[in-house]
Amino acid sequence: MTVTLADAAPAPRGAALMASRRRRGEARSYDFRRPTKLSRDHVRVLHNALETFARQCATNLTQVLRTEVKLELGGIDQFAYDDYVEHLDNPVFMSVLSFEPLEGRGLLTWSLDVAMAMIDQLLGGSGAADQPQRPMTGMETRLTRYPVERVLHELALALRPIVRVDFGLEGFEYNPHLAQLAVGSETVVVASFSLSLGDRVTEATVMLPFAPLAPALHDATSPQLSSQAQRERTQATALLSARLGAVPVEVNARFRPLRVPSADLLTLAVGDVLLLRHPRDSPLEVTTNDVVFAHAVAGNHRRRLAAEIVATPTGTPTSKDTP
Repeated sequence: MTVTLADAAPAPRGAALMASRRRRGEARSYDFRRPTKLSRDHVRVLHNALETFARQCATNLTQVLRTEVKLELGGIDQFAYDDYVEHLDNPVFMSVLSFEPLEGRGLLTWSLDVAMAMIDQLLGGSGAADQPQRPMTGMETRLTRYPVERVLHELALALRPIVRVDFGLEGFEYNPHLAQLAVGSETVVVASFSLSLGDRVTEATVMLPFAPLAPALHDATSPQLSSQAQRERTQATALLSARLGAVPVEVNARFRPLRVPSADLLTLAVGDVLLLRHPRDSPLEVTTNDVVFAHAVAGNHRRRLAAEIVATPTGTPTSKDTP
């Protein structure tokens, strides 16, 4: 078979680039100068986290904007930063992100039309009117920070099983070519979403540099716990033990239980005597939730009844063995 120059043409740029990478079963161009770094295991872990993010974020924005918001994960892929920027519309609403303690910066994007509609909703409008395609004013910028910060909060919570980061909002940009956040050839991870705000539908993306995330992704896909996960598990165990030590429980000091026929109980009257089967020289049982865990002898302490813990007598039956 002869391969012509037209057959070997590179994949289209722009919106068709993202769509072409989502199609399954079709040939894809491969740049040997930029080998694939995002493995299937990495995608699986990120997919689970970002699916949770999409559900929680949609619920959160619906409450904030008082209108139905839908957010559905479309795909996760790696790009060179230049290719990702070329895919974005101009103008577009871009939130520049920092994420401590990792290095680098990321982007959260959706259409400027939807961003303006969100402000309309926050101010009590319907959001259905035609929205201006221009950079936001100072007041509009302050208003839009609130829903964006709610989105970043949900994103940090969703990524917590993979990596603990605190997202910060550094500012907003509208021209993708002016947001020089990385070297053009740097590999970035891009998650694309379908964002619906009322009747408006747009594509939203989350872009994070791959290099700072790589160690956390490798640890998340490893069958063994990472050192960070082990530290977190040890810390959680210590905190749980400390909390359990402060939980109040009800403790009883009692004689050995006595079984009495129900007929005798129904005929009990004032002055009747129940014979206990507790030896006079045997200690009392100390129980919680009907479980015997110690023994004690009765006494007093500063005009109050008290029970002094003693050694468990040899051969003493448990509460389950008591007839």
